[in-house]
Amino acid sequence: MISAIFVLLVFVALGAFMLTFSSGQQITSSQDIQGSRALAAARSGMQWAIARLNGAADCTPAVAGFSLEGFAINVQCEVNNYTEGVDARRIFRVTVTASSSGSAVGSVGYIERQVSSFIEF
Repeated sequence: MISAIFVLLVFVALGAFMLTFSSGQQITSSQDIQGSRALAAARSGMQWAIARLNGAADCTPAVAGFSLEGFAINVQCEVNNYTEGVDARRIFRVTVTASSSGSAVGSVGYIERQVSSFIEF
């Protein structure tokens, strides 16, 4: 009788461990997928910024934000003007951050990816 109770307790402990392990795997898999989506959203924001800057004299607006597929996109831009001989060059530094909407920093569901680029016209 005592050995049956012991075996039952061992099986309950194994079941609890397997449930915790399975839950951890599901959360990790979900975060991996959301991370890929956040990176794609950040890259889309970069393409949007490059299209807006094409032929522009400055960063207007210097900071822009919009939402895309559940991610908040924040675009930051800085411009530096240089002269090389007789040619005037504009070099833009664009940083795009995509973060999950509705999640607080530090929570399990919070995902953020950032992409930076230098663009010369």
